[in-house]
Amino acid sequence: MTFRAQHLLGIETLSPADITEILDLADQYVTLNRSDRKHSETLAGLTQINMFFENSTRTQASFEIAGKRLGADVMNMAMQASSIKKGETLIDTALTLNAMHPDLLVVRHPHSGAVNLLAEKVNCAVLNAGDGKHEHPTQALLDALTIRRAKGRLHRLNVAICGDIAHSRVARSNILLLGKMENRVRLVGPPTLMPSEIDHFGVEVFEDMREGLQDVDVVMMLRLQRERMDGGFIPSEREYYHRYGLDAEKLSHAKPDAIVMHPGPMNRGVEIDGTLADDINRSVIQEQVEMGVAVRMACMELLANARKAQPKGVMV
Repeated sequence: MTFRAQHLLGIETLSPADITEILDLADQYVTLNRSDRKHSETLAGLTQINMFFENSTRTQASFEIAGKRLGADVMNMAMQASSIKKGETLIDTALTLNAMHPDLLVVRHPHSGAVNLLAEKVNCAVLNAGDGKHEHPTQALLDALTIRRAKGRLHRLNVAICGDIAHSRVARSNILLLGKMENRVRLVGPPTLMPSEIDHFGVEVFEDMREGLQDVDVVMMLRLQRERMDGGFIPSEREYYHRYGLDAEKLSHAKPDAIVMHPGPMNRGVEIDGTLADDINRSVIQEQVEMGVAVRMACMELLANARKAQPKGVMV
């Protein structure tokens, strides 16, 4: 085992070798998850706590299923009704949890950097399930596994990430991962939905959807993050769909075998045509959901093993 990370807080700290090791192990878990017996004892005796300060049906369910299939004791904390609402600080919550001796802590939080802060205060492995506009590492990893299985490789591909780039932690994590694996990344969307620091991302930027999709291998659509918008970023949903919603005509500018992705939940008729989203010949959206469980199983196993390899008494 070469994986040595103690936490999974973002893609930024992972090497290409780390990414490949996660995906290779996840491939094995895809096979397990498709078998009649989907259970392993890899994390038997370990405790996993899921702390979701933001609602997320699919990500929380995916982490819960992943932990249970690995044999962990899984607890979901209802943060909406927790002591946080009674005035307890994030650090006090971390110290309280730490006293319970969990082994894996899965955290989603609306503020960028909150998960990193928690990781500094607890003696267990912390997995970032999304923090503000910062990162969503397991989403990028499951996207990478989906691409690798569909295309047979994860390098030297042309990938277009389209839509609300400015508010998307999914976009940021994917840009980092795809760049590390030597892919060419294009960002497509209106100027109002592009981050101000776009020049530092090492990507190509397109305002015209058809031009941006020309000859790409992968089209990754993003959800409009209305909960993070505080102004008029788009004129209307109808106008947005006309210019940036993915339909068959716009997709025709990509390569004939280009795959279509979306992290979900989808706004059909706003970001993507419903018929195209369900097209089994082009869409891999359901495969992304399946790969999510396998990737999260792989991440938790590797983190647990890295923790075991630490000398006794070492605090990280």
